Amino acid sequence: MPEQLIAVDGVDLCYESFGDPACPTVLLVMGLGTQMLGWRPEFCALLVAEGFHVIRFDNRDVGRSTHFPDHAPPTLPELLLRRPRNPAYTLENMAGDAAGLLAVLGIESAHVVGASMGGMIAQALAVAHPERVRSLVSIMSTTGASRVGRTSLRVLPFLAKPPAASREDAVARTAALFGLIGSPGFERDVAATRELAGASFDRDPDRRGAGRQLGAILASGDRTAALKRITCPTLVIHGLADRMVAPSGGRATAKAIPGARLELIEGMGHDLPRPLWPRIVGSIADQARAADRGASRATSGTP
Repeated sequence: MPEQLIAVDGVDLCYESFGDPACPTVLLVMGLGTQMLGWRPEFCALLVAEGFHVIRFDNRDVGRSTHFPDHAPPTLPELLLRRPRNPAYTLENMAGDAAGLLAVLGIESAHVVGASMGGMIAQALAVAHPERVRSLVSIMSTTGASRVGRTSLRVLPFLAKPPAASREDAVARTAALFGLIGSPGFERDVAATRELAGASFDRDPDRRGAGRQLGAILASGDRTAALKRITCPTLVIHGLADRMVAPSGGRATAKAIPGARLELIEGMGHDLPRPLWPRIVGSIADQARAADRGASRATSGTP
């Protein structure tokens, strides 16, 4: 289905779906400053082949979803202190967007998969709207606690830069960033990274949205205590070579969520390298099917 805009509580969300809507839905939530294009169509097709209906969407403030240009991103001192004074919104608001999207589309619940900040949003969704989450997969994410999931000092200068002023600059910056945070254990597809960066620049009229999203992360604080209330089946996936969100973030997430499984991947950094797609999609599919079998047994009363 082509991209569509849908109104959710005053926010327009751009989304796209793949596969048969009669199949169980997998909702894909992307990370900081990254549009739904980060979930590549070929990745979505693998999930469709596993028997799922797939939805990807632009979070607020990126791509073709509603932007908040009247709100300034946090300043550098606010970022360093982790205390944004006037955040435009929080992760809970972004989780509300995801819940609202499902509701407007008439989808009672979905298997929710989030990457990086998307994992944080997915966690917040499972806490605040548990009825909407059949299972949770949190990839390369963290709990919000300042002592875990820390970003490498080598990466911080990239986060402090002002937005790119041109398409050429945006493409070059993205290629350089993923050269640093990407997966060292797998061959890099530089051409695909550059193509995605260019397409993302073309779709987004406001390059300051990522700064406001970062403010939302910091404003939302530590979710560790809240994560203990999550009851849906949960899988945490994290790369052992992640420089953006250290593996301690994934370990802490799995420890905080009751019954969560942790899958650590050698050579994986802060991206979704194509050679890992079959493994990651397989893990998502296995998690979703196990959750659905458990729900079916619970409904039928079968032990």
